[in-house]
Amino acid sequence: MATAASASPGAFGAKTPAPARGLSTHPALTPSPAFAWPSPRTPACGRSRASLHLGGVGAASRSSRSAAAGNGTGLHVPPTIAPLAVPKMAGSMKSHKNVLLFYCEEMRDLAQQVVARNDDIELRSISWRQFPDGYPNLFISNAHNIRGQHVAFLASFSSPSVIFEQLSVIYNLPKLFISSFTLILPFFPTGTSERMEDEGDVATAFTLARFLSNIPISRGGPSSLVIFDIHALQERFYFGDSVLPCFESGIPLLKSRLQELPDSHNITIAFPDDGAWKRFYKQLQHFPMVVCNKVREGEQRIVRIKEGDPRGRHVVIVDDLVQSGGTLIECQKVLAAHGAAKVSAYVTHGIFPNNSWEKFQHDNGEGPEHGLSHFWLTDSCPLTVNAVKGRRPFEILSLAGPIASALQI
Repeated sequence: MATAASASPGAFGAKTPAPARGLSTHPALTPSPAFAWPSPRTPACGRSRASLHLGGVGAASRSSRSAAAGNGTGLHVPPTIAPLAVPKMAGSMKSHKNVLLFYCEEMRDLAQQVVARNDDIELRSISWRQFPDGYPNLFISNAHNIRGQHVAFLASFSSPSVIFEQLSVIYNLPKLFISSFTLILPFFPTGTSERMEDEGDVATAFTLARFLSNIPISRGGPSSLVIFDIHALQERFYFGDSVLPCFESGIPLLKSRLQELPDSHNITIAFPDDGAWKRFYKQLQHFPMVVCNKVREGEQRIVRIKEGDPRGRHVVIVDDLVQSGGTLIECQKVLAAHGAAKVSAYVTHGIFPNNSWEKFQHDNGEGPEHGLSHFWLTDSCPLTVNAVKGRRPFEILSLAGPIASALQI
């Protein structure tokens, strides 16, 4: 068998092609007998890969001659090519986002709990002062140091009197050359009692949504808005395209708490009306359910059981918010009259104007006719939290964990 070193052009069945016109015939560029032409069984791309790996055509030629001499056959053996390292995709590892969290004074306690849940969140403060005429005198400390950072603000619109000063901060923070801005407004307060029935009714919920939809964009784009259990489902469509609303729920907190009860196997969920059922039934569908409704008898509105059976069960009334508490108390009474063993309640937002929380009594183990076993609230309304802290049957389920998680989105 002829080797590559001794093969003549005729051994390949073809004459050596003449150099193309215009190409150099310099001896260094003329194929030498020692350089093996690729055979039909040798992939033509082998030398290309080798030259890329070893640094050029000259290196490939030297490697080929060494391989031909070293294997005893004179045949060209393409060098083994090490596989290229494939870079990891950016999303292959979970990244942690460092966030600077500002807050209004009402939300100080909740903000501290949020920071305690996640080491990637740092607490920052604002000076909330007033001028002699009563208008806000506000100052953001170390404003230069937040440039390029992810920034969030924890707000509480507990009354119209505090909204203006917080909006002033909310509109200013995104302009400080920050990477992104997130507004956490656990309770969206307007629209809870509005009924658009007559010409001339003003939808204040839509007005507030427009305010929040016009938060200035930051360097990273539109601002994010985190709200828990917004009251009217259609309100989520009030927001414009300049803000990214994220609608969270406090129901996972309730489900975790129910699992800790000694009678967790005997829980039934009750909804005081069809609106509460539509809002929450998908999150609680693995529980037995009771649905109540309100019917008008003369001048009174009576709560009745529409479907479901509460007999012998620990029934938990679930709604998004409570104001005066009249509907919840009537629902408690009708469930007790139909044989419920215990009655408890959960609302995400405990508003309780005029200290209406005082209406709710603890059952003291004497049965649902005497009161509630538990009344769970979140800390979305800090003024209520301060009022009911340590008073039975109230128990606070903190939103600190869900807020900390939302800030990492």
